[in-house]
Amino acid sequence: MYNNPYMQNYSQFNPQMMTDRIDNQITQLQHMKEQLKSNNQQPAINQTFQLAPTNNHTMRFANTIDDVINETVYYDTAFFSKDMTVLWIKNAKGDVKSYELIEIAPKDSKDFEIEYLKSQIEELKGMIKNDANVTNDDTEQDTTDTSGDAETNGATVKKDKSSGISKISNGKKK
Repeated sequence: MYNNPYMQNYSQFNPQMMTDRIDNQITQLQHMKEQLKSNNQQPAINQTFQLAPTNNHTMRFANTIDDVINETVYYDTAFFSKDMTVLWIKNAKGDVKSYELIEIAPKDSKDFEIEYLKSQIEELKGMIKNDANVTNDDTEQDTTDTSGDAETNGATVKKDKSSGISKISNGKKK
């Protein structure tokens, strides 16, 4: 009874005052209850549904073209092989195009000089092969003499030596 908040001063015990105080507390509690009811109303539900992926700039990896064909895409999508040597591009229709990727290394002046020298070596090898086809043939060949002689008039003349260049071998003589 001494710890009762309604009876702080026992000497001032007034039942009317105590009743008023209880009524005030009841109205405060009812007011708080109404505030909670108004604050706890269901909020409006706003949900959005993502039907397709929105990131259009993705890069995917695949092991084979079968993996690419089986994958569903909604836009042009690039698929790379694990070793980055093959590129597949699949569009929304399902068409797949394949490309082979080759690394391009930057070249400096020494690389260009090396390529130039290699091309010259290949050209010289080709010239050597062409010269190897020429034989050591000193037989007579038919040639046309158009020197303007009145008797010949462009007729075929036999010459003793070949007019072409022949390769002379330095082989052993028997």
